Amino acid sequence: MKHAWFVTGTDTEIGKTFVSCALLHAARSRGWRAVGMKPVAAGTDAAGLNDDVEALRAAGSPELAGAEIAPYVFTAAVAPHIAAAEEGRRIDFARIGATYAGLADRADVVVIEGVGGFRVPLGPAGDSADLAVALGRPVILVVGLRLGCINHTLLTAEAIAARGLTLAGWVGNRIDPAMARCEENVATLQGLLPAPLLGVIPFAPAGGAAGAGGLLLLPT
Repeated sequence: MKHAWFVTGTDTEIGKTFVSCALLHAARSRGWRAVGMKPVAAGTDAAGLNDDVEALRAAGSPELAGAEIAPYVFTAAVAPHIAAAEEGRRIDFARIGATYAGLADRADVVVIEGVGGFRVPLGPAGDSADLAVALGRPVILVVGLRLGCINHTLLTAEAIAARGLTLAGWVGNRIDPAMARCEENVATLQGLLPAPLLGVIPFAPAGGAAGAGGLLLLPT
């Protein structure tokens, strides 16, 4: 396997899944076998499917079954530690690690999408930051470009560094098309973050995640 990254975000609902899919498309454009992984997902439809898991499945190649890339999928669309407790289940980092190892044997690139922000509780095993440490992969930070993003980004970068993890790069995702001084905010973050900007994705980019993949660099 050539590369694997753990993708986290400055918050929930900032386009982490979309960017993860874009990264998969960027890797596939290089001729690599690239698959997504969603260790923990919460919220399913009537068929028992989770939107994030299905998006990652569709963006990857080879396309794998949901159970192969998502070891823990909970029914309720709530915080995962609450969803797990309600179902009488416990999130086991060893099981997640085994799933990751299996994917790493089958692909050149694995994009591991975390849940919510960087420090989402997952139950007795720890939080999503602990999971990132357990997997030991460099981190890509998705920044939701909206008012307040500078503070959220710098705090998250500090938390990543405090866990001894490498911030491999960051992606700006313009979730608020009316954000004032967006370019100036991006420039400020470029000057403050100890990691390269991998790209800025405009609001509703042409071609969806595949089109956005053409706007992104991959960490070296």
